[in-house]
Amino acid sequence: MADYDFDLFVIGAGSGGVRAARLAALSGAKVAVAEEYRVGGTCVIRGCVPKKFMVYASEVSSQLKTAKGYGWTVGEASFDWKSFLHDKDVEIARLSGIYVTNLQKAGAHLLHGKARLLDTHTVEVEGKDAGRYTARKILIATGGRPVKPDFPGADLGITSDEAFHLPTLPKRVLVVGGGYIAVEFAGIFNGLGVETTLLYRGANILRGFDDDVRSHLADELEKRGIKVVLGCSHQSIEQTEAGLVSTLSNDLTFETDVVMFATGREPYVEGLGLDTVGVELNERGAIAVNGQSRTSVESIWAVGDVTDRINLTPVAIREGAAFAQTEFYNNPTAFDHDLVASAVFSQPPVGVVGLSEAEARHAFGKVDIYRSIFRPMKVTFYGGQDRCLIKLVVKQDDQKVVGVHVVGPDSPEIIQMAAIAVKMGVTKAQWDSTCAVHPTLAEELVTMREKYVPAEVGGAG
Repeated sequence: MADYDFDLFVIGAGSGGVRAARLAALSGAKVAVAEEYRVGGTCVIRGCVPKKFMVYASEVSSQLKTAKGYGWTVGEASFDWKSFLHDKDVEIARLSGIYVTNLQKAGAHLLHGKARLLDTHTVEVEGKDAGRYTARKILIATGGRPVKPDFPGADLGITSDEAFHLPTLPKRVLVVGGGYIAVEFAGIFNGLGVETTLLYRGANILRGFDDDVRSHLADELEKRGIKVVLGCSHQSIEQTEAGLVSTLSNDLTFETDVVMFATGREPYVEGLGLDTVGVELNERGAIAVNGQSRTSVESIWAVGDVTDRINLTPVAIREGAAFAQTEFYNNPTAFDHDLVASAVFSQPPVGVVGLSEAEARHAFGKVDIYRSIFRPMKVTFYGGQDRCLIKLVVKQDDQKVVGVHVVGPDSPEIIQMAAIAVKMGVTKAQWDSTCAVHPTLAEELVTMREKYVPAEVGGAG
């Protein structure tokens, strides 16, 4: 048997790679982790965590309005962008340090530098801890990177990576894209007092989500002062004395201080040496893996966004854990990618688990729909016009709840609990047998009895 430097070499110290490395090291295996930037990966350093801090900061403006509605006298408020960035960066550094500490406590060796494959068992690291290392097993967990479109002047725009470190808060911003990153940052900028326009080439935002969710959220964004421009895209961006001038495909122009692209992410496979060792990519440019996260090369696995299965941090963590259990604990484990809940931290936020109405009709034919749109109790008190959407998709033949969609305050918290029931295969009758918690927004989930029939198919909406 060959003698290797390590039992496992992990490329990438994001959430998936760190979880796999820690578990493998705790089994007694000799583990190395190479990271070219900062330990913690996209989620901790320039993704979910700092973004959520920005969401919290931006929500304060609406909370101040709510306070006035409830009789509070609120003095003049101002927001200090630089102070917020400083405190945010301090907290991110602390969290990154925890990841480093946890790896070290588990006994893993952390190597700072960019790694690339030389052969099926050899990795070369360039950087602070340069060297060549051999490993019995190699795990790739390099995540994804934001993509900029290609048109004249596109290089003048930024991506989410740079949005976390803008030296000053712009007065005007154009956010380009219709996915969750785009709508989240549109809400962030708008809440911080920035004149915000959201531009998307498609017919509506949040492609892939339920159509009712998409239209409802678009309406709510506009109520909050975000200008939503659909069905067109950039022709060019020019730098002028007054700012960036975006010319669109319909000849409309927008003058802003910042253009932020949230037009997609791609698996980060550049410079890994995959061609050298024969690791196959799929049609989307992601590393192709089987149900156990093994690549086309027997000694190499991959987890997380670099495989482009479900690009969510908890999924990467579970994939990394399943790999470690299988390969280092003799406990064959595969993560079930079915019925994974997700949240969009837009304003208002979205929580979803299961199928959209269209997906369910395509899969099962006949479905029952239960839908409720209402003003939450909190805003009715002072005459606010915000509205929530709650929707259940039920398979007609066996009455299983196959989709839950919530748009409104606390929907990410609500959907986590709903996901448990849906994952267990709950029926609508079982769902309805749960007594409501009153007064809450979530009680609407278990009190809908009348099926929703759209007006165009013969019923009142």
